[in-house]
Amino acid sequence: MPTQGSPISSNLAEKSRSSLRSRVISAAVLAPIVLLAVYFGGVAFFLMIAIAVLLMAYEWCRLTCSEAWGWDMLLMAITGLCAISLVQFPVLVADRPVGPLAAAFAIIGIGMIAAFIRGVWMRQDLLWRLSGVPYVTVGAVALVWLRQFEPTGLMLVLWVLVIVWSMDIGAYFFGRAIGGPRLAPRVSPNKTWAGMIGGMLCAGLCGGALGFAANFGAAGQLILMSGLIGGWSQLGDLAESAVKRYFGVKDMSNLIPGHGGILDRVDGLLFGAPAILLLAVILFE
Repeated sequence: MPTQGSPISSNLAEKSRSSLRSRVISAAVLAPIVLLAVYFGGVAFFLMIAIAVLLMAYEWCRLTCSEAWGWDMLLMAITGLCAISLVQFPVLVADRPVGPLAAAFAIIGIGMIAAFIRGVWMRQDLLWRLSGVPYVTVGAVALVWLRQFEPTGLMLVLWVLVIVWSMDIGAYFFGRAIGGPRLAPRVSPNKTWAGMIGGMLCAGLCGGALGFAANFGAAGQLILMSGLIGGWSQLGDLAESAVKRYFGVKDMSNLIPGHGGILDRVDGLLFGAPAILLLAVILFE
C-alpha cells in the first residue's frame, strides 16, 4: 500500500488533480454550448442533437461491433437522423394520417429490422445491433420532440436536465457521505443504496421546484414524479455500466477529456427524456 509522501502516492494525487482539471475545463466549455442550444431551440438544438447522435452511434459501434466506422454505424446514424428530422420538421408528414412522433418511432422500428437482417447476414451477435438502434435514437427523438412542444418546450427540456443532473450530483454526494450497502456491486461497485435514495430526493426537490415554477402541476405530484424519473434515469447509468463491464472498458470513448465519451455523459438522459416525453403527452396533449 502506498504511504503518504511516497512517489506512488504523489503520482496518484497528481493524476487525480489532472483528471479534475480536465473535467472542469471540459464542463466549462460544453455546458454553455448545451444551454445556449437548449435556450434558442430550433435549428441550433436540432444540430446539437444530430451531432450527438452521430457521436453516440460511433461510440456504440466502436465498442460493440467489429469496426467503428462501417455499415453498422451508418445504419444507426441514418436511422437516428431520419427520426429526429421527422420530429423537427413535421411538415414532412403533415398531410399523413400519422403524426411526426409516430413516424419517428416507425423509422426506429425499420432501423431495428435492418439491424436484425444485417446481424443475421453477418452471423454476429444480434443483441448489440438490435439494442444499439433504440438506445441511441429514442432519447434523441424525445429531446427534439420536447423542445418542439409549445409553449413549454424550453422548460420541459430544462426539467429533464435538472432531474438527471440533480440525481447524479445527489447520488454522488450522498453515496460518498453515507456509504453503506452497494446498489449493484457486480455492475457498478461504487454505487450505493444511500446514493440512489439521496439522488432521488435531490431530483424530486429540484425537479419539483422547477416543474412547479413552470406551472406543470401540483408541487407534491411534481416532487414525486421528478424523484421517480430521477431513479429511472439512474437505471440508464447502470445499464451502460453493465455494457462497459461486459466489454471490459472504463469509458465508451475519450471524446470528452476527463469525462469519457458522449454516452458516458448522457446515459441517464437517454432514459429520463422518454419518461418526460410520456408525461408531457399525458399532461399536456
